[in-house]
Amino acid sequence: MKLGLYVDMRNRPGFAKPWSWRYGSWLERIEEADRLGCRAVWLTEHHFFDDGYLPQVWTMAAAIAARTKSLRIGSAVALLPLHSAVEHAEQIALVDVISNGRVEPGYGVGYRIPEYEAFQGDFGRRYGEFRRRIEAMRAYWGEQPGAPRIVTPTPVQRPMPLWAGFAGPKGARLAGELGLGLQSLDPRLLTPYREGLTAGGHDSQSARMSGSLSVFLTDDPEKAWAEIGEAVDYRWESYNRYFFEGTSREGEPGPFDVPKLRQTMLMGTPEQVARMIRRQTADLPVTDLHAWADFPGISEEAIDRHIHLLVTALAPLLAGPASGV
Repeated sequence: MKLGLYVDMRNRPGFAKPWSWRYGSWLERIEEADRLGCRAVWLTEHHFFDDGYLPQVWTMAAAIAARTKSLRIGSAVALLPLHSAVEHAEQIALVDVISNGRVEPGYGVGYRIPEYEAFQGDFGRRYGEFRRRIEAMRAYWGEQPGAPRIVTPTPVQRPMPLWAGFAGPKGARLAGELGLGLQSLDPRLLTPYREGLTAGGHDSQSARMSGSLSVFLTDDPEKAWAEIGEAVDYRWESYNRYFFEGTSREGEPGPFDVPKLRQTMLMGTPEQVARMIRRQTADLPVTDLHAWADFPGISEEAIDRHIHLLVTALAPLLAGPASGV
């Protein structure tokens, strides 16, 4: 399993730094992670969060591509129905060229009404639009027929390794039908995903899954929780705050059970956490994992230490054989 860094670029109110400094420091941080042997960075998209959640994945991806040499640059997820197929086909192709073939786009459909309103998207038809735009991008890259023109420059990779991030069986089956990797670690989705692969004419044994993890490496979990616990809660509460915005349910509690999620946090030494991850993924065709690179509001020094341990201590254990872990 390849372990990458999950980055959302939040600049939490009350702890915020100037935006130019924050983006510059994160580019330096990712460049250093690449030098240390980090396998991948995964970016994620949202709009209109008050903490500046990363809004434009491929702009950031291009900057990372220009500053790094080896790590893969993916999204988990970008919101495909908000953007035209030709726009994203061109953007991804260009980042793939700049990075010399290191892009791994992952897409979802999102859940926020204000985002669809701002981008003039059709929320009710988002799954159908997802299918159409995946197929259109492949045509624009020349991977399949159907496009009036081929975008230039064309990507380095052919075919483009695409992912789909879904939390339910409908999306998992759609990912399979389209021959995409599934960005989920939910074992309940493996069956509909493989059924979708078969229905789409793909080998069910080609299934590949990935997903995000909340990980913190420490030999004193109680002390570590005192350091990061409030920041972990902030992340999930912010998702809850925005989840029903613009709907008849606005103001209701969001779907994320923060105390329960807190209990799923993987904390311990690198060896302990590696064992936890292997148990969690034992029966799944997992090829990639992405761990949150920071917890909004912790110190810059703590972020750097966290990333260093993920890249140099945990990632090698997951990349190697299970025995002895």
